[in-house]
Amino acid sequence: MEDINRLKLVLVEKKKTSKWLAEQLKKDPSTVSKWCTNVSQPDLVTLSKIAALLNIDRRELINKSK
Repeated sequence: MEDINRLKLVLVEKKKTSKWLAEQLKKDPSTVSKWCTNVSQPDLVTLSKIAALLNIDRRELINKSK
């Protein structure tokens, strides 16, 4: 499967962990882990919340299609 989001990379760039993100979003850590490994994807509302928490534009979380 193609990597759709860049969440794992952005978390590393921002020096944050998936556990921290799970706590901030009040989500199960395994759910966030699935987003980080591109097994599943967050919905658009959650993606916007993640971008706000990381202080970035939500477009930075998505890989551009070819």
